[in-house]
Amino acid sequence: QVQLQESGPGLVKPSQTLSLTCSVSGGSITTNYYAWIWIRQSPGKGLEWLGVITYDGETNYSPSLKSRTTISRDTPKNHFSLRLDSVTPEDTAVYYCARSSSWLTPDRYLEIWGQGTLVTVSS
Repeated sequence: QVQLQESGPGLVKPSQTLSLTCSVSGGSITTNYYAWIWIRQSPGKGLEWLGVITYDGETNYSPSLKSRTTISRDTPKNHFSLRLDSVTPEDTAVYYCARSSSWLTPDRYLEIWGQGTLVTVSS
């Protein structure tokens, strides 16, 4: 069974970079035709889709965060990662990785989620 697990520092200072890794087990991140998602939840903005990397490595990002966001993958390790630059306290949220069953609509069909990890942006 496919499982996802977020990992990374839980505390990031303002202006620095938030970096998280999603470890995938039970299935390959290169398997047709899945898309691999980062999403976050905070009291101020609710549930917010951040971006995607597809089974073939194509990326797309939320327009509001595109300038600060990078999603990448390490296929030998079966990991994909999130990098969010120049963070502020408004970036404090629970960050989730997830799998979409449709790379054509990577904001939907989020059938498998990690447990989430809280990242606090504070000095």
